[in-house]
Amino acid sequence: MNILLVLIPVTLVVIGVAVALFFWAVNHQQFDDLDSPGVLPLMDDSPEPAEAPEDPSTPP
Repeated sequence: MNILLVLIPVTLVVIGVAVALFFWAVNHQQFDDLDSPGVLPLMDDSPEPAEAPEDPSTPP
């Protein structure tokens, strides 16, 4: 029964930290765009322009 004297305050502290982290995330716009991050890995990268071959006759 004495364990309840420890577990209840610890639980309240953990809940308080979770609520504080949630409000921090909301204030820092972490939940503004929920759809794009899940689709980004599936999108193709834009093709990079090919580099021109170097001319061996010109000095560096």
